[in-house]
Amino acid sequence: MIDARSYLASETLRDGTPVTVRAIRPDDWRAVLSAFQGLDREAVYTRFFTYKKTLNDDELRRITEVDFDRVVALVATAGNGNEAQLTGGGRYALNEAASEPNSAEVAFITSTDFRGRGIASLLLKHLTAIARDRGLTRFDAQVLPQNRAMLSVFRRSGLPMTTQFNGDVLAVTMSLAAA
Repeated sequence: MIDARSYLASETLRDGTPVTVRAIRPDDWRAVLSAFQGLDREAVYTRFFTYKKTLNDDELRRITEVDFDRVVALVATAGNGNEAQLTGGGRYALNEAASEPNSAEVAFITSTDFRGRGIASLLLKHLTAIARDRGLTRFDAQVLPQNRAMLSVFRRSGLPMTTQFNGDVLAVTMSLAAA
């Protein structure tokens, strides 16, 4: 079984930039807060479905302190050691509804400077491997229709995907069944 708690992988972005994909850690809270503060207003809205200027202590704890059983969270960093920059994050959380066994809701965010370079696609690939290893069969996501970048990441993933309007958002379902 993949050890998500100590997950670590080296990758290369489309433009040749080396990045590290790793499990989020509680001590990442400063980097998460800094990355959040660097996001533009629309990026915050497309991820959180609300405008907000900062993350409070409870939100930072929920983001950085995960159990790696019900919630798995990965980050991508560029650079080494103290110079490493948080470039994006992705997570899945198991759906608690009994009607949705073996499924999880997935979400991503990418720092402004790294958008369009493949961060979310890499994180989705690694989260998919972990989820499959744990017997999950489906990812769900709630996406604003104007968030074309995220919808494109899902389409390009190669995972069979369906979408359905659910009020003002698109409910995206991706099958994790092996091709």
